[in-house]
Amino acid sequence: MSKTKIQFLLRMGDSALILGQRLSEWCGHGPALEEDIATTNVALDLIGQAQYWLDYAGELEGEGRDADQLAYFRAPEQFRNLVLVEQPNGDFGDTIIRQFFYDVWHYQVLAGLCESGDERIREIAQKSIKEVSYHVKRSSDWVLRLGDGTEESHRRVQNAADFLWDFVAEMFTGDDAERALAAEGDIVDLSALRKHWQIHIESVFADATLELPSGPEQRFGMARNQHSEHLSYLLAEMQSLRRAHPDAHW
Repeated sequence: MSKTKIQFLLRMGDSALILGQRLSEWCGHGPALEEDIATTNVALDLIGQAQYWLDYAGELEGEGRDADQLAYFRAPEQFRNLVLVEQPNGDFGDTIIRQFFYDVWHYQVLAGLCESGDERIREIAQKSIKEVSYHVKRSSDWVLRLGDGTEESHRRVQNAADFLWDFVAEMFTGDDAERALAAEGDIVDLSALRKHWQIHIESVFADATLELPSGPEQRFGMARNQHSEHLSYLLAEMQSLRRAHPDAHW
């Protein structure tokens, strides 16, 4: 089961890391100074959380790799992040819908992990959920503001939701080994979270006068070790400095 636990830890850590990297691309480009700072702070929260998950994954792996080694010296096909979070920022509406879908999922996963039988996982979740509670409120407020705003803002966030819906199913897809580990109480059964996630999404969308996408969902990502083309470009930029100076420390 330890291999399954490591893969779950990588899923949590890689997803936070990649989304944090994506959000950092907004630094200096936000629609307003206050939102520029807020987006950067969310990125920092996620990267900090990623370090906790990846450090623990490295310890369980037992090969001497810490969070930095796992972040900077793995190839794209070795990452276990949700494909949702590697999608480009697009416009601000795209970024907000991507964040909203992830934040609600992230909060529910952490809420379950706060009761984990693994003390280390429980501690990371209890520390992280305080930050993620704010993330959910922030992204929910922005969906309301944009969806029920101008005709243009409504159109943009609706288009973003319709496109990103393709990546939703993966968030709730696990395998038999993960379900067995969840039954033991160490992790959460991701498939069990879908109903509560959708209730929250539907409620906010209704208030924002947005329509919940109804098209078929494609199952991308970790279950079949797939990624979009965007991840390799993101990693090439994120990893370039450390790979150029692998022995550097600061």
